[in-house]
Amino acid sequence: MVETGVKELRLPVEADTVEFGRRLGCLLRAGDLVLLSGPLGAGKTALTRGIAEGLGVKGRVSSPTFVIAREHRAGERGVALVHVDAYRLGGHLDELDDLDLDTELVDAAVVVEWGEGVAERLSEDHLLIRLTRLDDDVRVAELHPHGTWTTRQLP
Repeated sequence: MVETGVKELRLPVEADTVEFGRRLGCLLRAGDLVLLSGPLGAGKTALTRGIAEGLGVKGRVSSPTFVIAREHRAGERGVALVHVDAYRLGGHLDELDDLDLDTELVDAAVVVEWGEGVAERLSEDHLLIRLTRLDDDVRVAELHPHGTWTTRQLP
């Protein structure tokens, strides 16, 4: 996997995290894979809410921790969102396979929270976003593009 062009964004308040997600969601298309990494409270779900807004999908976005994966139907843009929380999978790749996400990647954009180290194998072409939360509650997003993402415009 090739990784070039790491980009870093400072997100001072939650609204900035959601807005960054919205801009990213406007760029996503069916087949895109976005992996989110970061500790609890880093902003993974807030970012995904923004992505959903940018995609224009239907349904309220919340953490899928207890259901592991939620599908949000496509809106006017025609791209559905599959939102996965890999935290409870605990690195069990068989359970990830059971979700059949490689099939979902044909018709939907897939966002996997806690996806680093688990979901990269779904596609060489993915965007890894590492979120950290600083002591002053500012979030920092590091964008790590892989594969074709290295040539795409990032928000």
